[in-house]
Amino acid sequence: MKTRNTYTLCRQMISLVKPLSGWMVMAVTFGFLGHLGAAFITIEGAGVLLSIIFPGTAAYLGGLWLIVVLALLRGILRYGEQACNHTIAFRLLALIRSQVFSALRKLAPAKLEGADKGNLITLITSDIELLEVFYAHTISPILIALFMSLFMTLWIGRFHPLLGVIALAAYVTVGILVPLYIHRKSQGLGTQLRRQSGSLSSSVLETLRGLSEILQFDVGKQRLADLDQRTEVLAKHELTMKILNGKNIALTQTLVLLFDSLLLIAASLLVHTGRLDFSSAVLAFVGLMSSFGPVIALANLGSTLQNTLASGNRVLDLLEETPVVDEITGRPQIDFTGAKAENLSFSYGEEEILSGLSLDIPQGKITGIVGRSGSGKSTFLKLLMRFWEVRQGTCTLSGTSISDINTVNLRELESYVTQETHLFHDTIANNLRIAKQDATLEEIQEACRKASIHDWILTLPQGYDTPVGELGDTLSGGERQRLGLARAFLHSAPLILLDEPTSNLDSLNEAIILHALQKETQDRTVVLVSHRASTMRIADQVIPVENGRRS
Repeated sequence: MKTRNTYTLCRQMISLVKPLSGWMVMAVTFGFLGHLGAAFITIEGAGVLLSIIFPGTAAYLGGLWLIVVLALLRGILRYGEQACNHTIAFRLLALIRSQVFSALRKLAPAKLEGADKGNLITLITSDIELLEVFYAHTISPILIALFMSLFMTLWIGRFHPLLGVIALAAYVTVGILVPLYIHRKSQGLGTQLRRQSGSLSSSVLETLRGLSEILQFDVGKQRLADLDQRTEVLAKHELTMKILNGKNIALTQTLVLLFDSLLLIAASLLVHTGRLDFSSAVLAFVGLMSSFGPVIALANLGSTLQNTLASGNRVLDLLEETPVVDEITGRPQIDFTGAKAENLSFSYGEEEILSGLSLDIPQGKITGIVGRSGSGKSTFLKLLMRFWEVRQGTCTLSGTSISDINTVNLRELESYVTQETHLFHDTIANNLRIAKQDATLEEIQEACRKASIHDWILTLPQGYDTPVGELGDTLSGGERQRLGLARAFLHSAPLILLDEPTSNLDSLNEAIILHALQKETQDRTVVLVSHRASTMRIADQVIPVENGRRS
């Protein structure tokens, strides 16, 4: 995580408000006038009492009718302020969510392969939601408190400069010094809290995904103990934050009382010495008491904003993350006429996976790649898909380096089937339409026939409209794998990359799918990675790979 000071972090977050600056101006205007109205309801009330007790001393005040008008305006202005602030917040949250998912798409799959999935879920859900506090309850309140403090300082100071100085000191102390003090005391707690929340989410996700193994090996107590321990750590951090927030409130209220008392004493001395009349002293005192609302809101931000700033820091980290592979646009479209690798080398960090690998993939043929686990077969397919950038050697399609092919064009030319097929919580038909969004039911059925799964789908209660569970957990491994193959057939790309496509299939279904693959090679090219000798019987050429090179 990048280290940003509070000023830099807030400046970056505020910069996102520029498209909605008009709404922000309205929110600040409504908020300032609303708080001013609320303060003057009390001031007017004091003026009315003074005019009753001391007739003529507060004749300049409007009276009871003005209190009614101010009360009505206060409600309307408060509603306007909140409506504007939440319009800003929710529109920005929608914008940020869009930017986050765009960033994730660019980072995938290379930067996300080893990412903590639970932590990512926390980031794109609760972390983004917490930003609402900043955009709806922080930016405009700061500006409202500034304008309100300046106005009330001048208003109170008109009775006597000393009272204006005391009011200004009160606003600065409560609205600036207290939040800064609390912020320094709680600095780092918000970041720790968000990390612990992400860690707990990861543990819960792992536990849910591994329930069958937990039950099988009877390790439920250990998993529960781990969840309890993480929950306890999170609860301790939250308790620390709440205690600090309580101390913050107590300190703020104490300072408010002290400054009210100080102004009362100063006003009394001025009245005693004849430099201030009694009515002015009362109005100045009531004015200070009734105007602390905006700066008290700032004081409370000192601790409550820690979570939000920590969330903002995590979101900005993701948005500023540099992808391993940049999207290519603006290059000429190409057609597939074969693929080739020359002296291809690749490493994950310090671990070398491919070393000087060279091979040809002729058009219209099935090229089989065999080798032990870890020999680089799957990595080669990922490089062909340009999930990772080629660092040494060349990898070409139709004589063009894959780094010079438009990303969209490259995806159109290739279909990629992995050992684990991901299925969304949707119908079978919609899961297959990911490969071709405008596919007709007839096209989907034909692809499923080739993948030897059509007959099985027809036995389901709703056929192709049958929903599958999240991640396809309601299906067997073989059924998910055949749906993955159906997607590849439906995508109709000229180059099909298959990584252990029959590993979860029985011999009969394997034979049916291999027969379909042989028929497909009449106008398609297949790269087939498998450990099974039976699978390799359909290959036109078999290339053995050992330790990242041809053996």
